[in-house]
Amino acid sequence: QVQLVESGGGLVQAGGSLRLSCAASGRTFSSYAMGWFRQAPGKEREFVAAISWSGGSTYYADSVKGRFTISRDNAKNTVYLQMNSLKPEDTAVYYCAAAAPRADYSDYTVVIFGYEYDYWGQGTQVTVSS
Repeated sequence: QVQLVESGGGLVQAGGSLRLSCAASGRTFSSYAMGWFRQAPGKEREFVAAISWSGGSTYYADSVKGRFTISRDNAKNTVYLQMNSLKPEDTAVYYCAAAAPRADYSDYTVVIFGYEYDYWGQGTQVTVSS
């Protein structure tokens, strides 16, 4: 069982930056692939970024590529999302998620589909004003 708690959201002006954190419980965090998703009002949840359990591979949605960076610190059981050059369209509730190890996952597997994730945090609001 893994519990995830996001933090770091808030209100920021367009062009600004925020860093989201996702703290995970459990001693097996380092074996979980992690991801960030977001959901804006009236829209479906969408993939933002993912990182392999080793941290050796990352993957980003086209909408955030070059602006957001996902990273993890397995010693601290934490995954981060550094968000730069924020735009009003980045406004959403941001969720982190954890995918348990599977036989077909390698050190570099990134998980981009929500249905493949096993655990979700409660979300943190990010609001970008124009």
